[in-house]
Amino acid sequence: MKQSQNKHAFQAAFPRTLPVMAGYLVLGFGFGLLLQSKGYSFLWAVFMSLAIYGGSMQYVTVDLLAGGAGLLTAGIMTLMIHARHLFYGLSMLRKYQDTGKVKPYLIYTLSDETYSLVCTSEVPDGINKGVFYFWISFLDQMYWVAGSALGGIFGQIVTVNTTGVDFAMTALFIVILTDNLLKSASRIPALAGVLISLACLLIFGADNFLIPSMIGISAILMILRPVLDKRKEAEAS
Repeated sequence: MKQSQNKHAFQAAFPRTLPVMAGYLVLGFGFGLLLQSKGYSFLWAVFMSLAIYGGSMQYVTVDLLAGGAGLLTAGIMTLMIHARHLFYGLSMLRKYQDTGKVKPYLIYTLSDETYSLVCTSEVPDGINKGVFYFWISFLDQMYWVAGSALGGIFGQIVTVNTTGVDFAMTALFIVILTDNLLKSASRIPALAGVLISLACLLIFGADNFLIPSMIGISAILMILRPVLDKRKEAEAS
C-alpha cells in the first residue's frame, strides 16, 4: 500500500516539476560551468548542489571561492541572500504541518521555485501530502544537481566565455512571476510583492532593500490573508 501510494505521489508530482526542470537544468548548468571556469572539478559542483543547494548563493559562492573570502564573510553573505527564507518558513507552517519524517528535508530543500510549486499545487485526493511534497522537493533538487554536473563536465571539455551566465537566476525569477500572474486566481500577492519591492528599492537602495521588502510583503499578506482565503473558498464552491 505504501509503495503504491509513493508511486502515485511521484506520478502526481513529476508533471508539476517540469517547468522547474527546464529552468534548473539550465541554471545548474551555468553554475557548474562558472565553478569549473575557476578551476574546480565538476565533482565540487555536484557536492555543493547537494550540501548547499542555495541557487543564487551558489553563484555568489563561485566569486567567494575565487576571491579567497573568509568564513565570516561567507556567513554574512549567506544570511543576507537567504534571509527571505525566514519569511518563507512562516508561510509554510500550515503546508508542512503533519508531514512526518520528511519535514526536515522539506525545510532544507525549500528553494524559491519549490516554494512556488508547493504553494500553488493542491495535494491530489488519496495521496499523503508529506510524500507529495517530498517528491516535488526531491525532483527539483535532482534537476539542479544534474544541471551542475553537466555544466562542470561540459566546462572541462569546451572552453566557454561565461560572461552574463549569472543573470540566469534573475531570468528564472521573472519567468516564475509571469507564470504565476497568468495562472493564479488572484494576482494580489504577486502585485503586492512587485510594488513593495520597488518601493523598498527606491527607499533603501539596491544593497539594502531585500529584508525590508520581505518584511513588508509578509505583513501585507498576513493582513490580506482573510480576504484571500474567502475569495479562494468562494471560487472553490
